[in-house]
Amino acid sequence: MTALTLTTALLLPTLTPAQAQPTPAKPTLNAVVTAVPGAKLTHTYRRGCPVPPGRLRLIRMNHWGFDGRIHRGELIVSREAVNPMLYVFGRAFTAKFPIRRMKVMAAYRGSDTAAMKQDNTSAFNCRAVTGSPGKLSQHSYGNAIDINTLENPYVDTAGRVYPPAGRPYLRRDRPVKGMIKRGDVITTAMRKVGWQWGGRWAHPDYQHFSANGR
Repeated sequence: MTALTLTTALLLPTLTPAQAQPTPAKPTLNAVVTAVPGAKLTHTYRRGCPVPPGRLRLIRMNHWGFDGRIHRGELIVSREAVNPMLYVFGRAFTAKFPIRRMKVMAAYRGSDTAAMKQDNTSAFNCRAVTGSPGKLSQHSYGNAIDINTLENPYVDTAGRVYPPAGRPYLRRDRPVKGMIKRGDVITTAMRKVGWQWGGRWAHPDYQHFSANGR
């Protein structure tokens, strides 16, 4: 028994530092902030919009998807919103809060309706308030964001639900992947940076957060 044990031990190779497998890097938000290329503003910016392109920034960052994997997303916000959003999405990433997709609104030709159908998370889009065509949206300033639009629908003053497929998610008292709730990582982080949640309105907009509460 002793001889067999010694022989087996002698046959085992010793790994050198070069041969040893590296410790896997811990996943991070890995955010990169740049000016916004013109192509990323197609159909979402036009002359007369309240914030010029030079005051907008493109954030490319990682996020957890509904499939449990890390995906690369893009978000356009105002310069002033960069640090608040890096904090919020950094906290969300650490908590593995899932985001279905994060594409700039140029991917949907500026259509909020199309983006909501795809459960997209986005920020800047120079447009009117959905359901109120005469009112300029806070998204036009790059200081508002909509997150997981299907699981967090918007109800306008007439009682219409956007997107229509989000109606079942008006029931908020159950565990649903990607749903935003009072006291969770998203609402807590947003409150920390001073942004307010539309989910607290009389006509709730569960997907919506903004710097000025509108």
